[in-house]
Amino acid sequence: MTYSDILYDVDGPILTVTLNRPDKLNAYTAVMGRELADAFRRADADDAIRVVIVTGAGRGFCAGADISAGANSFDATAGTSVSFGAPNARRSGNSFVDAIFNCRKPSIAAFNGAAVGVGLTLTLPMDIRIAAESARFGFVFARRGLVPEAASAWFLPRLVGLSQALRWCLSGRLFKAEEALAGGLVSEIVPAATLLDRRGNRARLHRPHPAAVVALRRRTGLFRSPEDRRTARDGIGRGRRRERRRRGFSRKTQAAFSRARIQRHAARAVGRRRRERAQMTSQTAARSTRHADAGTHLRSDTLSGSIRASD
Repeated sequence: MTYSDILYDVDGPILTVTLNRPDKLNAYTAVMGRELADAFRRADADDAIRVVIVTGAGRGFCAGADISAGANSFDATAGTSVSFGAPNARRSGNSFVDAIFNCRKPSIAAFNGAAVGVGLTLTLPMDIRIAAESARFGFVFARRGLVPEAASAWFLPRLVGLSQALRWCLSGRLFKAEEALAGGLVSEIVPAATLLDRRGNRARLHRPHPAAVVALRRRTGLFRSPEDRRTARDGIGRGRRRERRRRGFSRKTQAAFSRARIQRHAARAVGRRRRERAQMTSQTAARSTRHADAGTHLRSDTLSGSIRASD
């Protein structure tokens, strides 16, 4: 693939990807997104590459999405669209977000200047973010009537915490590198002259470690790959379905148990009533017998008294 909006420069084990639209402050386009995705996939497949560094040409890192096309800027069918790929690109794993995140090579975002909007969120899937002293940052979506993109609503709270993420996103204001460092967005601030120092960036990622170990650490770090997240979601979904089935089975079992219990109670009640009726019947019969016996004795005594009187 021939690149027009980025530069792909390999220096030994280090790949430097430069956003290359300096006349537009490296504003993001759909072409840039596709080229970034391809560059990270190439780096992932190249065993000679151990580190990927992303920076910007000129005095800025990335000024956000290029919306110079006006109303067509977000038209996915237009050639000037700033779409993040084809429809359902992220869902199918073809976006630059997936490419960066799934890359097994550690990546560094080196902010040489302003990073705003997507120019900032595209770095969130990377492993390390360092900033020059002159860098400025901003999640300006609220000021443009937009919502955060490039999966930043998932990444940002996990990097800086929910409270800090909301503070930056809801205000939409620009902030300096010092605040970014204090908030956990970047890990260090360096002089602009040493931002792309080869030795320093190699040391940051501990290049002496075996590549397999680094790849495994990359895979099992704070974030999981989108495929792993989908697997986890599917697992959660299956677990929930099993739980619903279990509850349904439990309800059916309880209902069956309740019916059986009701039937047993009913049978016991019927038996109890039958025993009570039988007992009442026997008691009534006993009373009748006693009354009859008492009447017989009374008649016998009366007859005996009459006979004695006549004598």
